[in-house]
Amino acid sequence: MALSRDQIAQRVAQELQDGFYVNLGIGIPTLVANFIPKDIEVMLQSENGLLGMGAFPTEDEVDADLINAGKQTVTMAAGASIFDSAESFAMIRGGHVDLTVLGAFEVDVNGNIASYMIPGKLIKGMGGAMDLVAGADNIIVTMTHASKHGESKLLSNCTLPLTGKGCIKKVLTDLAFIEIKAGQFHLLERAPGVSVAEIIELTQGELVIEGDIPEMKFS
Repeated sequence: MALSRDQIAQRVAQELQDGFYVNLGIGIPTLVANFIPKDIEVMLQSENGLLGMGAFPTEDEVDADLINAGKQTVTMAAGASIFDSAESFAMIRGGHVDLTVLGAFEVDVNGNIASYMIPGKLIKGMGGAMDLVAGADNIIVTMTHASKHGESKLLSNCTLPLTGKGCIKKVLTDLAFIEIKAGQFHLLERAPGVSVAEIIELTQGELVIEGDIPEMKFS
């Protein structure tokens, strides 16, 4: 069974390490803030100028002036700080973010990502994605494995305009957790109840299967 958006975010949160500075992109990545393991401490950075972003607010915690890069209201963790976007992008461009989590339209076997433009469609734009993919060494992409028409988003070569080249190392979809290396997709884990055959069918780029592929585990 395909993962929900919350389950994708929950699995990504397992990749966080104590002391990490983490940037969460728009969409599914923002949900990761709700699933940070209680035994670690991380600082979430938002490109619009917030370091120390907390979980999404309850109804009585909402502050309309406190938002993330996707214009969603958020909370602030203890020790958080607010600054202008120039300082925020200096952190990103300077390589001071330990992990970046982004959404995407397409990813290919060479680690290329297309995430900001679909010709003929109105898209919000790239935001800070081009800076994030250029300034981060550790990037996880979250997205659905295929489009609503059943077309794979994990390709031999991206067909849409690129956000960045050769920068993506891991992809977590609603079906699988995949590592990109040596011009191939390598299947690490599969969603509970999803077969390897289903993943192969919906992966257009070369997919390497080594041994028994475990199901993702959720605490």
